[in-house]
Formats: sequence, structure tokens, C-alpha cells
Amino acid sequence: MRIVHIITRLILGGAQENTLLSVEGLMKRSHRVSLVSGPAIGPEGQLVERAMSHGVDLVLLGSLRRAINPFLDLAAFIFLVRYLKQTRPDVVHTHSSKAGFLGRLAAKCASVPIIIHTIHGLPFHPYQNRFINWLYVRVEREAARWSDALVSVADAMTRQAVEAKVAPREKFVKIFSGMEVEDFLKVRDRKALRSRYDFSCQDIVVGTVGRLFHLKGHEDILRAGPKIVGKFPQVKFLFAGGGILRKRLEKLAETLGLAGRVTFTGLVEPSSIPEVLQAMDAVVHASLREGLARVLPQALLSGRPVVAYDVDGAREVIQDGKTGFLVPARDVEKLADAIIRVLSDPDTAKALATNGREICRKEFSHEIMVDRLEELYFEIARRKNLAPGETWKKEARE
Repeated sequence: MRIVHIITRLILGGAQENTLLSVEGLMKRSHRVSLVSGPAIGPEGQLVERAMSHGVDLVLLGSLRRAINPFLDLAAFIFLVRYLKQTRPDVVHTHSSKAGFLGRLAAKCASVPIIIHTIHGLPFHPYQNRFINWLYVRVEREAARWSDALVSVADAMTRQAVEAKVAPREKFVKIFSGMEVEDFLKVRDRKALRSRYDFSCQDIVVGTVGRLFHLKGHEDILRAGPKIVGKFPQVKFLFAGGGILRKRLEKLAETLGLAGRVTFTGLVEPSSIPEVLQAMDAVVHASLREGLARVLPQALLSGRPVVAYDVDGAREVIQDGKTGFLVPARDVEKLADAIIRVLSDPDTAKALATNGREICRKEFSHEIMVDRLEELYFEIARRKNLAPGETWKKEARE
């Protein structure tokens, strides 16, 4: 098949890693794949170099930006229509909100026969302005009309989208966001890994992985800190990831008396995340808005116990009391109590991580993800009576 993936920007992030692994996996199966992305602008780092070094046919579109800009958005749309008419793909597969809308509209205007969108996280959520929420819901409903299938990375995404009447349930397919699971299963020298961040053998390291950004929950972890330290004075905190909130978080840590206990790594390349996770004793994910956070299966694959807020797709990985502990969102007291519980009983914590590891190694392989995407493409082609390589021509004739 001739396949074009479109994403807003190739920053360091779960949706971007998912997209790149999908493109690379489809390339290995002899499909002709291109990836269109806007520039990786911002403090989050980028995956552009990895894409180019892996031989991805990457088209960087300068006018495709995350922020709404009528002039740039129109320019990006016109380019996408022309590009798709020129390349004549069998499938256009979009990711992220801006690229999801412009890419699907361009694919419809270019008569691309198969249009698919992956929901890594919905653009509307309870923490935003009501008018913006209303607008995003209606934009997603319209774009869903142009889509042959909507891929959800978690059942929670499907449920929320159906409740918002984005599309009927039968239009959704769940495909977990794949990753290179083997990297997380490797056993590493923990002492050497911890020494990178000046942690001693006596330190207990509670960590998290994620952008230092709004709604990611770093503030709640810090606010839980004093209670945790009161029980375990040897606790240190490791925040892996970069972002715009670093100075604010450093100031909050100082205010809470935790300044000497919190280490900020800055940007972390995806290839280094397994090492960062194995330097931790427990992983906390307090994000208030996720599709299905990749760090949850990654932590379990790394053999680390997890405490997470019970939001979106978290419970599809963290089964409370079986593979980790779930806490009501924004309940800092219960968050602290759950972390203390993990640290107080290392045997139970190890059992939780072991249970989760076996589940995740089966469900989150990037190869399984690509298998399911490929099956979806061919299933839709069969349903439309389209032959790969001839689909655009057939659709154009009709």
C-alpha cells in the first residue's frame, strides 16, 4: 500500500513515538510510507533526527503548527491537498488534533479512499473553557464523518468520544500504543544508573516521566512529598523530562522544603527512558489528562511498581491492587498514602510489577501494534472493494 501518516509535530512524546514506530514498522513490511509533520518547535525535544536516520520519507511542513493560525492553517491545508493528489496514497492516517482535522479534510478533498485517525488523547476535556470544549467536540464530530475508522489507544478514549457523540461506537478500533518492549526488559546496573543522578544506595527514589507541562501532575507529586518524606526520610524524587514549568516546579519544591530532594533530568531521549525507569524504586503518574500514558506499561515492563491517578486509560494497565495502585485524581493525601504503601512493602511492590510486566509484554509490542494497523487497512480496503495500489485510481474513477 501507499500510506501517508500526518502529525502536527515530531516532539518527544507518546503520540509521536507511536507514529514513528508505526511508520517504521509499515516500511519494513514493504509498504510505501511517508510521514508529514510540522516543525518540532518548543522545549520538548524532537524525533526528527531519528526519523531521518531510520530512512523515513519525512516531509517537514513549516506551516503546520499546533496553535490556531488561519493563514498558516490555510497554507498547510493547501499543501496537504496538493501533496496527496500528487502522491495518490491508498491510506491517509492522521495523528493529533490539528493534523487530524487538516489532514482528514485534505484527504477528503484529494479523494483519498481510506482515511483513518488515531485518538492518542481527545482535544476536549473537563479542565478547559466551556466554549473551547464545545468547539472542539463539534470539530471532532465533523472530522469523524470523513474517517473510515477511529483508532483509540484505550477503551476510555472510545467511551469519552462516544459519550460526546463524536462518532458511533462501531467506528472505533482499540489498538494499544506500541513500544520497543525488549529495551525495558533488559536488566541493567542500577547502581551505575543511580549514580548518574547522585543517588546513593540508601536513597529511595520516587520518580515520574513526562513533560513538565500543565495538567501533568508534577505539582501534586511535590505536594505529596512532605508526607512521604516524613515516613521515609531517605526518599528522593526524580523528574524525568523537560518543559516550560521547570522553574515553577523548582520554586514549589523549595517552598515545600524539598529543594535538595528533587532532581530534574531535563529532556530525555526515548532510548534512555528504560535506564531512567530502572534508576527508580517506584513510579508515580499523576497526570490529569492522558489517552493511555506510555510510562505506565513502560514502568511495569521495567519491573517498577506504579501509583497513578485513575484517569482515562490508566485502569486498562494498572489493575488496582494487582498491577499497581490507582488513586482518585487530585487527591494528594491518597496519592501520598499509596506511595507510602508501595515503599512500606517491597515484596508486594515487586509482585505488582511482576504481574504487570507479563501483561504488558504481550499487549504493548510495537510489532503487534503494526500488525493490527495493517489488518485494519486491508479490512477497510476489502470492505470498499479496493485493491492496494489501485485504490486511488478506482475511487477517482467512481
